[in-house]
Amino acid sequence: MKLYYSPGACSLAPHIVLHESGLSFDHVLAPTKTHQLEDGTDYYTINPLGYVPLLELDDGTRLAEGPAIVQYIADQVPAKNLAPANGTVARAQLQSWLNFISTELHKGFSPLFNPATPADYKPQVIDRLMSRLTWVDGQLKGKQYLMGDTFSVADPYLFTVTNWAPRVGVDITGFANIAAFRERMAARPAVQAAMRHEGLLK
Repeated sequence: MKLYYSPGACSLAPHIVLHESGLSFDHVLAPTKTHQLEDGTDYYTINPLGYVPLLELDDGTRLAEGPAIVQYIADQVPAKNLAPANGTVARAQLQSWLNFISTELHKGFSPLFNPATPADYKPQVIDRLMSRLTWVDGQLKGKQYLMGDTFSVADPYLFTVTNWAPRVGVDITGFANIAAFRERMAARPAVQAAMRHEGLLK
């Protein structure tokens, strides 16, 4: 397998999950600013949408969208318990978390990265994000991870998007449960391995 990624982008989540899975994979740097691979290939010829992550399977099949990719990876190694079994209520709850992080948090941060976003609109964006993060903080009360005391593929996604907060001026230091969750995640060897590879840890 090949994971196309850009350092610190949402592709960090499947990068972490791949390390958690123990599966063999190659990393392919696909910078979101240049869209040019290290060998000079135009990334748009691989993913016409131009964004990461993209997972290329050994048979050449390509999977896009982080929530789909992380579930695919989890299903390849069921013994690792990275996701509940398909068809269960717990799996639907996992998918609910992945959808929430994708639409409410990930996309909520997007305008703050866009230099074209009007300055007077950004406070509204931040207010909405903070309301969603307040809810997440409440959901994490008394839990180790989003699904309870068991790590799942939703956790690296939440860890990844909350990494963006200080980069765009969003102060999440007041969320004690999120902070504790982030500390637990940062201590996981798979998280450290992925971040080190991406140059996010020395």
